[in-house]
Amino acid sequence: MTSQLILALFSQVLLTLIVMVIMGRRRFGAAKKKQIQMRQFATMELGSAPESVQVAGRNFINQFEIPVLFYVAVLCALATNNSGYAFVALAWLFVLTRVIHSVIHLSTNHLRSRYFTFLAGCVVVLAMWLTLVWRFI
Repeated sequence: MTSQLILALFSQVLLTLIVMVIMGRRRFGAAKKKQIQMRQFATMELGSAPESVQVAGRNFINQFEIPVLFYVAVLCALATNNSGYAFVALAWLFVLTRVIHSVIHLSTNHLRSRYFTFLAGCVVVLAMWLTLVWRFI
């Protein structure tokens, strides 16, 4: 179980790093095309940047919101040796929802699909926490 949880953690970290690279490429691509000025990076005021640049930046920030609850849940499970098949399956399901959310966000940005995928990830992380708490009651 431990190795599967570590792999799920790594997968979420890898997603975050991939999104960071996409964000960087979009930002520097926009700067190269003179769609934004390099000096805007000093204050990160990118409100005039193309939508694709802003979306990539927002998606990167998303990787440090709900996923933090995932990281803490997995670390708690590892620290207390309190994981089972259900918890591992939920961890992988969470990562899957985050990948799908990012793909939607960074491509079509279809709001309804993105919202329901985000909501599914929130429900999964809640289930992870309920699973942890249940085992301690």
